[in-house]
Amino acid sequence: MSAAVKYTLGRIGLFVGVLAALWLVEMNMFLRLMLALVFSAALSFFLLRGWRDEMAGEMAEASERRRAEKERLRSALAGEDPSTENETGDRRS
Repeated sequence: MSAAVKYTLGRIGLFVGVLAALWLVEMNMFLRLMLALVFSAALSFFLLRGWRDEMAGEMAEASERRRAEKERLRSALAGEDPSTENETGDRRS
């Protein structure tokens, strides 16, 4: 399971858990939802740090792969890619 899915499910689970705990308190439903949102966000900052860091690492790796692929494609379009020169250069000669 990817880190983003784990983190997202963890955040949703914390929200539902805090909301369930606040369900026992007598208050307005809108206030209950807002408090659950704020408390679950604060708890996730501390409790889900590992999953958040793992997700950030995966996102950074994906970004680096996209950046490298973009550079490779730009080089190929500019005619600077050695692998495409060998393939197309032999046919033109």
